[in-house]
Amino acid sequence: MAPLLLSLLVHTCLMVGCSTRTPPVDPSEPQPMHSSLGQNGSSEGVPLVDVPMALGVFSVDYHHVQAPFEIVLWIMLASLAKLGFHWSGRVPAVVPESCLLIMVGLLVGGVIYGVRHSAPPTLSADAFFLFLLPPIVLDAGYFLPGRLFFENLGTILWYALLGTLWNVLGIGLSLYGVCLLCPSSLGDISLLHCLLFGSLIAAVDPVAVLSVFQEMHVNEQLHILVFGESLLNDAVTVVLYQLFESFLRLPSVSGLDVLLGGCRVLVVGFGGLFVGLFFGLVAALTSRFTPRVPVIAPLFVFLYSYLSYLTSEMLHLSGITAIVTCAVTMKQYVEANVSERSNSSIQYFLKMWSSVSETLIFIFLGVSTIQDVHMWSWAFVCSTLLLCLIWRGTGVLLLTAVVNKVRRNKVTFRDQFIIAYGGLRGAICFSLVFLIDDFPKKRLFITTTIIVILFTVFVQGMTIKPLVDLLDVKRKKRALPTVSEEIHSRLIDHLLAGIEDVVGYWGQHYWKDKFEQFNTKFLRRFLIREEQQNRSSILRVYQELERREQGAHRETTIQARTVPQTASRPLLPEEMDSIRRILSRNLHHFNSRMPAYSRHTLHQDRSLQRHRSLGERDTQVEDAEFNELHILRSGLRRSHTVCAISPSCASLDSPLPDLQTAPKHGPKKHLSFDIENEKNN
Repeated sequence: MAPLLLSLLVHTCLMVGCSTRTPPVDPSEPQPMHSSLGQNGSSEGVPLVDVPMALGVFSVDYHHVQAPFEIVLWIMLASLAKLGFHWSGRVPAVVPESCLLIMVGLLVGGVIYGVRHSAPPTLSADAFFLFLLPPIVLDAGYFLPGRLFFENLGTILWYALLGTLWNVLGIGLSLYGVCLLCPSSLGDISLLHCLLFGSLIAAVDPVAVLSVFQEMHVNEQLHILVFGESLLNDAVTVVLYQLFESFLRLPSVSGLDVLLGGCRVLVVGFGGLFVGLFFGLVAALTSRFTPRVPVIAPLFVFLYSYLSYLTSEMLHLSGITAIVTCAVTMKQYVEANVSERSNSSIQYFLKMWSSVSETLIFIFLGVSTIQDVHMWSWAFVCSTLLLCLIWRGTGVLLLTAVVNKVRRNKVTFRDQFIIAYGGLRGAICFSLVFLIDDFPKKRLFITTTIIVILFTVFVQGMTIKPLVDLLDVKRKKRALPTVSEEIHSRLIDHLLAGIEDVVGYWGQHYWKDKFEQFNTKFLRRFLIREEQQNRSSILRVYQELERREQGAHRETTIQARTVPQTASRPLLPEEMDSIRRILSRNLHHFNSRMPAYSRHTLHQDRSLQRHRSLGERDTQVEDAEFNELHILRSGLRRSHTVCAISPSCASLDSPLPDLQTAPKHGPKKHLSFDIENEKNN
């Protein structure tokens, strides 16, 4: 089902020549007629058809299946390349997967160009934005760590909005200065063209970022900052690209146009947010009624998510923001409504779909590089590479210096370097550059974009992992959190929310607690089935951790199967005896250092009885009782047992004293005096 669905989706997007089965008929030419004997033997106005002389046993009709056949071959090639990459020994530890796929695409493109003597098929912008990008963004949004994302949402938006605007304006204005310095070769590039190119070249590709950072296993905070910034960065760059493209088509740009352009950016962003929120709630409500037909439950996740993306694109809103919002909104309600098998189906299909799309994107990036439309300019290409590094680095440093003043967990300098160095470009800027209206320097823009993509993916992508090891960047914890850790984490959240409420500070935990109350009171009542609403929160945490542990166990099992295991042998009898002797000797040493005791060997003194009230105190205490208590406490500190301080220890057979007949004031005064004396010492 998956290859068939992918073939149907990619059928309209890949620019593969698809010839029809029968050629078109020119109405101006006379049509041949044939004589068809009817009942009366007349043959008027019947077209001539080739009548076979004999029945054919075998025939080939490639044109009938050309388009889906070639699409399946491309998917098969990409999958085999990915499979060979993971079975290539030490290559995955040195070369990222995206680099190898691009190299395979370059090889395939070179072979096609050498055989056909024409440019190979390219990946069109509609194919990328309508069919290949949505599965990747949906997978990233559905499995987005919600707690980390919303805890760092302010910093992510700070990087994605102001950081992207900083890069676009900085790169665009700097390139315009370079064009003014080289009027002979670059003089016909206007300021708006430079800003348009800066908006597309500043797009950090989430596909490239995911493929590289998932292999390094960096810490959760760094990963969510880089990935969240790249995810929302695309939405901002696409909006700015469309804005500058609209400015280019106007005869003149006024201040009112700039103001309206700023309003349009807000409308596009918030419009995509509300569209995704609407479809996410509808998907959650629909999943509530799927228990009787659990087979189609996963289908609604894909349909509503894709529908939110298409609706946003239809309304010229941000489709990336819409599909991410839809995935984040519906996840917790869908997982509560559908069965475990449906959840597993959703996870596997999303991972498979996004993996195939990502592989095809990198393959076609390499294939599309072999073209006849290249134009070279050393000044423009080298300046673009240098400016991309400079403006991103300075932007990260300046924005982090500001945001660290309000963050509890500071972004360290090492993390800042990785964030700046991890700004990889990919298929988004490659697809946007082909959408530029024709003008004399469009081919130069295409060549420069391809060079920047290859440089960031190969040079930065291959060196970022050694840099992470060299800088000793904190890595991600491999062990999943336990139920106890999750419960304590929620307890701390409730305590912090209460503290913020008491002091009158409306902070992050305050609003999170208010949303949880609203979610429990209204949303969960309408979006989740009744038998799932009354479950304990601890039970829900346990089931969520169990689901994550099963997924991690499956991934670990798959990885373990790919690694060659050394043959194990049973232990010899002399080795077992040696292990027993070592364990016995160590256990004997441990017991000699830590003498054991029990409640029967404790000193049975009334001074050790628990006091009933802290408020009752007596002012007259004998000095002998004080000295006895001091000797008792000092002996307890020396030997960890009360029996070592006095020869008058109670025997094992002696009964315990009656607690009712013991005086009440003695133990209380003894304990209080001892505590005060300990503080003075």
